[in-house]
Order: sequence, then structure tokens, then C-alpha cells
Amino acid sequence: MFKPQLRIPATYMRGGTSKGVFFCLKDLPEVAQKPGPERDALLLRVIGSPDPYAKHTDGMGGATSSTSKTVILSKSTKPDHDVDYLFGQVAIDKPFIDWSGNCGNLTAAVGAFAISNELVDKNRIPQNGVAVVRIWQANIEKTIIAHIPITDGQVQETGDFELDGVTFPAAEVKVEFMHPADGEGAVFPTGNLVDELAVPEHLVSGGKLKATLINAGIPTIFVNANDIGYSGTELQDVINGDSKALERFEALRAHGALKMGLISDLSQAAARQHTPKIAFVAPPVSYTASSGKAVNAEDIDILVRALSMGKLHHAMMGTAAVAIAVAAAIPGTLVNQAAGGVERESVTFGHPSGTLQVGAKAVLENGQWQVEKAIMSRSARVLMEGWVRVPAADEETE
Repeated sequence: MFKPQLRIPATYMRGGTSKGVFFCLKDLPEVAQKPGPERDALLLRVIGSPDPYAKHTDGMGGATSSTSKTVILSKSTKPDHDVDYLFGQVAIDKPFIDWSGNCGNLTAAVGAFAISNELVDKNRIPQNGVAVVRIWQANIEKTIIAHIPITDGQVQETGDFELDGVTFPAAEVKVEFMHPADGEGAVFPTGNLVDELAVPEHLVSGGKLKATLINAGIPTIFVNANDIGYSGTELQDVINGDSKALERFEALRAHGALKMGLISDLSQAAARQHTPKIAFVAPPVSYTASSGKAVNAEDIDILVRALSMGKLHHAMMGTAAVAIAVAAAIPGTLVNQAAGGVERESVTFGHPSGTLQVGAKAVLENGQWQVEKAIMSRSARVLMEGWVRVPAADEETE
């Protein structure tokens, strides 16, 4: 006979331009409360992966990198933090969850979920005002501060803050990524603001490609759009409808990952899909966003297009936005050059869905670039709450 489905408390939330399934660690089945294949198998089934049809019809995923996400939260075990945040990026067509990085967009929803699920001490939540939630991002071991609006003691989700890539307005959530450089704090893992990647000539004419390799928010490879035959105004279908282009980007991403020391062999990139990201930049020109909105060159500082999990993102990953902010603030990077080559503490960039402003302050200390924090505004709201149901791991018994 077949076992009944498991019934697990869960919340389906939008954070920024992403959405995912949120869990309290204590609510997961005991076998899934620790890392391992049992946890991965459960979360894969929740999302509906692997799905050879790439639709996620039999799960909670949305069959895109922005909507195939899971979050596990618990009261923080770190001093001076409120909540521990673990993020899992679920592959669509493979039985694989990438735990190597953060989701900056869903970070905007973490504080609200933590407050609503009593993971934050009540004495830290005002009756009216803004609650400051101290988040420990467990994937990358970094501190993030979320500013959550509170009305009558409850999280306020409605408002008039508009975010390109999100259909409806909501309450603004300010997010601060503290000391966002990855690993031991080296913003540039090679020590260079611009590297020259040696790549096969079938990928880039001449076999050489300039790249800024940065660890901030999430490891990211920035290249010039013009160097790879693009303008920087491309929308999703131009890239995602071209299988050869996607294969090329993945190959370039693998070479960048190798140069950054994230992998030791090109073949390992396939098992590390979430990081690093690859993006291309260009000086500002006017274009029409995917919504039909006109984006004027004079309203932006730079054009950026980024890929996530092998596809061009419909807007911008929050963690990649941090990388953009930091790279734009440091003179000499490809991002800074495309943005005019001037010193800056904020940058407004154009992405496929519109524009976004992000800020960062970088200082040069003892020959090394240091970043105190990067700041951006997002929004978040609960879409559904209750229980998610999944078949037990051993569906059939004697």
C-alpha cells in the first residue's frame, strides 16, 4: 500500500523579484532538519524537481531560477543576530540543490517571515515603526540587516513602493548587506580589477576576454557586452531562445569560476550552477523594458544583463545587484568604466524589466579594497500560508 502524504507547515512568499517556499527548521521532518540527501530529496519534491517537462506542474516551483527556491529559517545561534537564514536554489531539470550562495531577493522576505513566525524577540518589534532584523546568512556566513515596516504590531506588507520586475506595489523593505565580500574578505580573488581570461577561440575571437571577477554579494563575472557581441539592451528571449548562446555563457562562466578559484576543473562548474553568476555590461542607451516601459539613457548609469542558473534573469538577482554596486564604486572595474569611470556611492542600472538603484561604499586600505555594506530597497509579501504536502520518501511499502 502507499503511505499518505506528509503535511508540513510552510509559507509561499515573494521577496523582491523572486518567490519561494519558506520553512521553519523545527517544522521540517526530523530527518530533514539537518543537511543531507534526505533534506534535499524533500525540498526537490516540494518544488517539483527534477522535471523533464520544465514546467513544475507537480510542485510549488515556477520552472524558472527566480521561482525554484527554498528557504529554511530558525532562531539564530549567532550572538547579536535574530534569525539564521539558509537558502537552497533548486535545479529545474536535475535532482540537485545548490547551497553555495545566497538569494538577495528572498532576503527581503526573511525579516517579515521571522517576525510573523516569532523567531524575533518581541522586545525588538515596535508597535509602529520599523523593526531592525539581524539576519545571519548561513550559506555565505554574512550579516544582513533588514528594515521591516510595522503597523499595529504586525508586519506591514502593503504600500506604494514600486519595484521593476514586480507587477504590483508593496511596502518598501530596506536591506543592508554588511561586509559583502565573500570568503576571507578579498573583493577581487585574483587581486586584479580586470583580468584577461584565456578561453577557446570558438567562444571569443582571439581567445582572450576581459573580465572583472568580484566576490561581493555573490561571486560574479562581469564582461563587456560589446566584447561578446551584445548591446546590453537584450531582453530574455534574445538570450534564452538561443541554445548556442546559453552554452557559450555557461562555458565562459566555467572559465571565470576556474580563474576565481571556485572550481579546480572546468567540469566542476556543472555541479555549481548557482555561483558564480555571469553578467555583461554596457554604457547607457535607451531601450524598451519587457513590460513595455521606456527606459531612457539619461535615467540610468549603466546597462547590466545577468544570467542565473543558465538563463538570462528577467530582472536582477539581489546578490548580483550587490556585486554591481560594489564594482561600480571601485574605479577601474569594467562595471565602473561602463558607468562613466567616475567615483560613486550609488548606481542606477537598467535591466530587462526596468531599473534599480543600489549603493555601496568601498575604500582602499593597505592595498586591498574593503566594503562596509551595500544597500538596496526591495519589497516582500506572503502569497499563501498553511501546509505543503509531499509524498513520503518511501511511497510504496510491502
